Amino acid sequence: MGSPEKKVSSGFLSAMSSSFSRFGIAMGRSVNGLLGYEGVEVINPEGGKEDAEEEAQRGRWKQEERESYWKMMQNYIGSDITSMVTLPVMIFEPMTMIQKMAELMEYCHLLDQADECEDPYMRLVYASSWAISVYFAYQRTWKPFNPILGETYELVNHNDITFIAEQVCHHPPMSAGHAENKHFTYDITSKLKTKLLGNSVDVYPLGRTRVSLKRDGVVLDLVPPPTKVNNLIFGRTWIDSPGEMVMTNMTTGDKVVLYFQPCGWFGAGRYEVDGYVYNADEEPKILMTGKYNASMSYQPCDMEGEPLPDTELKEVWRVADIPADDKFGYTYFAHKINSFETAPKGFLASDSRIRPDRYALEKGDLSKAGAEKSSLEEKQRAEKRMREAKGEHFKPRWFDQSDEIAQTPWGDLEVYKYNGKYAEHRAAVNSSDSHVAEDVTSIEFNPWQYGNLGTE
Repeated sequence: MGSPEKKVSSGFLSAMSSSFSRFGIAMGRSVNGLLGYEGVEVINPEGGKEDAEEEAQRGRWKQEERESYWKMMQNYIGSDITSMVTLPVMIFEPMTMIQKMAELMEYCHLLDQADECEDPYMRLVYASSWAISVYFAYQRTWKPFNPILGETYELVNHNDITFIAEQVCHHPPMSAGHAENKHFTYDITSKLKTKLLGNSVDVYPLGRTRVSLKRDGVVLDLVPPPTKVNNLIFGRTWIDSPGEMVMTNMTTGDKVVLYFQPCGWFGAGRYEVDGYVYNADEEPKILMTGKYNASMSYQPCDMEGEPLPDTELKEVWRVADIPADDKFGYTYFAHKINSFETAPKGFLASDSRIRPDRYALEKGDLSKAGAEKSSLEEKQRAEKRMREAKGEHFKPRWFDQSDEIAQTPWGDLEVYKYNGKYAEHRAAVNSSDSHVAEDVTSIEFNPWQYGNLGTE
């Protein structure tokens, strides 16, 4: 089967996109000689006319900070830096990685529509649009906090779903998540593989995402594209996700292949997504096009990928209204993720909301956030030493490591599966008198008390 890029190189989608969008390579300017560092490239994704030196001065780093961190990061070029480098809290956002996993639930009503839909190809249109929707949030250039081993995040009061995520491994960092309502279940084992390239980093989503639609028992598998974070130290930091997203109906063999265009000259192609829904015989049935920062649309097509006569392009998803000039670029839903309004009654003391460094950063106290971050990291190291001295190992509470090894485009993955205990826990708490404390600062963040310890 040809890639969507090849499929859309002629006909309808080609007419909608410029040749820059199709084949453009992001414009780069070398700052060698200007700053005295070799191999540093500063990219302006909007294609501005500033010279390299002026562009290099942009960003959140002060000159002395850039020089210091550049010297440190040079030692890690070519390495996976997922958990190797300690970064200052000034580049963080007040959210953890397992909270960011929950952002995919913002438009989960699209999965409800997929479950209710009888057309197998439209089912993939709805489900893949849901998968694309989170990339609007992924544009944020602030770094989320790495979760502490045993840290959890719970989300309720949104589209009748119950969401639980847990940090299941520290080295390498791995998280697992489960969400469910009357229409679908969502399960993910998340693990990122990174490669530092100097002033940029490639991020490979070495994870597995599965969605089960309850009405017909359809199981969907999602493979997202890789991501590139540009201008980590010099210039304006920006994010691009060029490549293919593939969602496969494992029950029927139908699939949707969507191509995320790379950012080209003068910003051409940035955010654009094009592709097709194919049947099990790899014949195109529906074309899809749009921008992940705006909307997605679809239209029935013929065997050549051309729109069928007397059909029109219809919108399936659009980005919701967002706050103006938000400091961290949060959507209204992202703010709800940090809010206790979306926390269940009697939430766990391992919940990210009460993590002290995250909470301090949310309140704008960078000094306290930095101190709390260092304190938590030291507690985590101390807890590990104690476990190893006792010959104990940490086991997640809500997810079990299975015997299954999933193959991904970027390597093998140990799969963690939801064990059902959280539903039992939640039912017991809901029937009790426990509640969220009014003064959240009175709740001590403690991710370790919830893990299961066993002897090797």
